Amino acid sequence: MHEYICPKTEPKSEQELMQQAASIAGLTLGELATLNNIQTPENFKREKGWTGQLIELSLGAAAGSKSQQDFAALGIELKTIPIDHSFSPLETTYVCYAHLTDIAGVEWQISSVKNKLQRVLWVPIDGTRTTPPKDRVIGTPFLWSPSAEQEKQLKMDWEELMDMIALGDVESITAKHGQFLQIRPKAANGQALTDAIGKSGKVIQTRPRGFYLRKDFTRQIIEQQF
Repeated sequence: MHEYICPKTEPKSEQELMQQAASIAGLTLGELATLNNIQTPENFKREKGWTGQLIELSLGAAAGSKSQQDFAALGIELKTIPIDHSFSPLETTYVCYAHLTDIAGVEWQISSVKNKLQRVLWVPIDGTRTTPPKDRVIGTPFLWSPSAEQEKQLKMDWEELMDMIALGDVESITAKHGQFLQIRPKAANGQALTDAIGKSGKVIQTRPRGFYLRKDFTRQIIEQQF
């Protein structure tokens, strides 16, 4: 059992990262926050990204460019996933922003979605609403890469959604589109607007969108692991 030590630098290897990840397994968010001299919020209503930021800090992720992976030198993305007592994910998983303009010629191989999902360090965390944030236990982190079959479906979903954006149908995309991957509005508030391609090919204003992994898909990932 590795004892948790607050990292001073980014991990230099996958092995170093996994040793650090093993050292936070079994701790509560409150315990880990205390070890990092951070106050744990009473609830997450106003602190939506707090858990992810705490885990990033605890594993030595560089707070660099968001288009890169969290551990860019290792090619690994970090994703926390709140689960219930039966190991089922409690929410969809945000992947990255969806570009709504200048998308001609972008292919799956060079897409942000593929880049973010080619190697993921998943950190399951007890997310049951009745448990106060400070008492929520961190599960065992694990590394994952999509199987050939999973990547094939992700690519199909991505291509379907990008085609709709390119054809000016961004406003017609609902959470029902895509089997593993979906697009939903993503903004701190409902007032935020961004450019997109409209029906006539002219630029329109719409809410920013993000790519998300469906709960059915992340449940599949967790079941494969545990």
